[in-house]
Amino acid sequence: QVQLVESGGGLIQAGGSLRLSCAASGLTFSRYSMAWLRQAPGREREFVVGIMWSGGGTYSADSVKGRFTISRDNTKNSVYLEMNSLKPEDTAVYYCAANYGVLPRDPSKYDHWGQGTQVTVSS
Repeated sequence: QVQLVESGGGLIQAGGSLRLSCAASGLTFSRYSMAWLRQAPGREREFVVGIMWSGGGTYSADSVKGRFTISRDNTKNSVYLEMNSLKPEDTAVYYCAANYGVLPRDPSKYDHWGQGTQVTVSS
């Protein structure tokens, strides 16, 4: 059974930094593109940043470009999200998601999801 387990969320002041981790199991990790998506209060779930299964290419939403960085370690079956210069509008539940092969921008296209971790950015 596939499991994606996020950790690292919490409460942080605006301008601060946070690192999220996602540990994957039950899948051939190196064949999956990985992404972080988020859902803010009163908003639809949205794509934040993702990394391709092959080649290490990344894609970021305009709202986080230059502030958020995704990385993966295939030897540890893990993906990470470094968040810098956090803003109150970054407050959301952050989800780790996996998709076989391609990296979708549409949240509905992902094969597997983690349980989510809350990130709250105070003013």
